[in-house]
Amino acid sequence: MALSQRQKDRIMDSLITVILFVIFIVMFYPFYYVLILSFNKGTDSLTGAIYFWPRAFTLENYERFLSDPHWYKAFLVSVMRTLSGTVLGVLFTSLVAYGLSHQQLLFRKTYFTIIIFAMYFSGGLIPYYVVLRSIGLLNTFGVYIIPSMLSTFFLLIAISFFRDIPGELKESAHIDGANEFVIFYKVILPVSMPLIATMSLFTGVGQWNSWLDSAYFVQSENLRTLAFRMMEVINKSNAPMDSIAIANSASAGVTSYSLQLAAMVISVLPIVCVYPFLQKYFVQGVMLGSVKG
Repeated sequence: MALSQRQKDRIMDSLITVILFVIFIVMFYPFYYVLILSFNKGTDSLTGAIYFWPRAFTLENYERFLSDPHWYKAFLVSVMRTLSGTVLGVLFTSLVAYGLSHQQLLFRKTYFTIIIFAMYFSGGLIPYYVVLRSIGLLNTFGVYIIPSMLSTFFLLIAISFFRDIPGELKESAHIDGANEFVIFYKVILPVSMPLIATMSLFTGVGQWNSWLDSAYFVQSENLRTLAFRMMEVINKSNAPMDSIAIANSASAGVTSYSLQLAAMVISVLPIVCVYPFLQKYFVQGVMLGSVKG
């Protein structure tokens, strides 16, 4: 007996739903497993057999992790870095991309050649360090912001996006007497929210998770970031401990592994909180350039 097209569609929809549900479980459960273990006593977790909820619930992992007063300063530095770095990075990259999207721009091919060359070739860590030292950015908050203000990857994506914006919008604004900055702020940016949201999300995540620049280019303890402090905790937890430290950890129920789990949860939490607000624009933004009208 042949199936009708409606029955075939239902079978296919059911199959897709099952496949997507399996993929969701496979992708979600590792994060959930890390979460429940971070709220479980580390010594108890070593025995295994924990799958769906903490067996010995405790906050000692987070208390031990946040007991250092430097964490509050590191958190504030990371928040300031993420906010200022994201805003300035997205704004500056968008401005440069808007200028390069104009076909009549002088030396446009030269600019593109420099950008493409910079994408594929780098001088390395030591020349980069020398450049930062020569312009006075070492051991300053600016070392987190200024070098990352221009993203060559998002620059090319933004140029392609701005080219697809109808020229009539800019022409009508020109007729009304608006200059290029006014057009960019009042015409281009409002219709570029998918692009801006996508750039903001990736830039913000990169700023929040970055720790190499804090390790290599900053010596002041007041400028250390949250990601760097987390790396310190993980490295210390992996280091060999003496008998007294082992006894203290065992009595508190905290292990090096449980501290690492707590660090992972803390680092992911801010991004998880921000993502739902950008999801609508992010879904549109990741499709940039995939469909041409």
